[in-house]
Amino acid sequence: MVSSAVEARAGLRGQWLFVAVLIWLGVGWGSTHPLGKIAAETGHGPFGLIFWQQVVMVAVLGAIALVRRKGMALTAPALRFYVIVAVLGTLIPNGTFYFSVAHLPAGIMSIIIATVPMLAFPMALALGMDRFSAGRLAGLALGLAGVALLAAPGAALPDAAMVWVLPIALIGPLFYAIEATYVAHRGTQGMDGLQAMLGASLTGLALCLPVMLVTGQGYSPLPLGRDDAALALSSALHALLYATYVWLAATAGSVFAAQSSYLVTGAGMIWAIMLLGERPSGMMWLALAVMLAGLALVQPRGRKAVEA
Repeated sequence: MVSSAVEARAGLRGQWLFVAVLIWLGVGWGSTHPLGKIAAETGHGPFGLIFWQQVVMVAVLGAIALVRRKGMALTAPALRFYVIVAVLGTLIPNGTFYFSVAHLPAGIMSIIIATVPMLAFPMALALGMDRFSAGRLAGLALGLAGVALLAAPGAALPDAAMVWVLPIALIGPLFYAIEATYVAHRGTQGMDGLQAMLGASLTGLALCLPVMLVTGQGYSPLPLGRDDAALALSSALHALLYATYVWLAATAGSVFAAQSSYLVTGAGMIWAIMLLGERPSGMMWLALAVMLAGLALVQPRGRKAVEA
């Protein structure tokens, strides 16, 4: 009896730990959108920003790899994986993110990122990785409705002239969805999440360098300014948050970890208010509510037990 009570208390503490980690993921990742806007506010080109972002991420993930004593895999399938993920998950979506966030409020970018699972759903259907569901189709429709509310003239956008940026802002979520579908379909070639991300970050750094130089977007971050500090903090956070996400998904299950999507979007809106002084309109809050409702319907279903 005493043993059962102790186990129950330990289980309860474990559940609260998972909840705390989930909140950390949402609050932390939500902050990267306004931090990204601060990083882009001085007019540096997207590929210059991506280059220094990858430098920070390689440094952080490399330090973690040294502590773990578990480095990158260098097999041909792993190298191919790094290149594909670097292009689909870094160069293209981050390039469009930094371009878009320089023109759009960070709060709107936080709402747009919620379209990733909605865009991934039809891809999974096409590849036979998921089954049709009327409820999830309704979630996809709500996601499109949320974007429509953002684009409606005189609604959420501070200036109607910004509407042309919305399709560019949606390129990032589209490629994140393609990347997620690719990884789910092909796997990580036997690597864990940290190994995969270190390799992809180092590859992204190597691929970004010539693009940055050819487009003339290179710059020195010294002396460090507010924008450079924001970029460094955002990049370091992303590396640490991803490491945390991998641990949570492995320990509490991927379905539980996926719930961080709601918190990322909501926290991004709150961080934009706190850090940038943004004042979302009523229509923007409505678009957020519609998008989160769609996200709730599209989220993957499955058991919430520990998954290997």
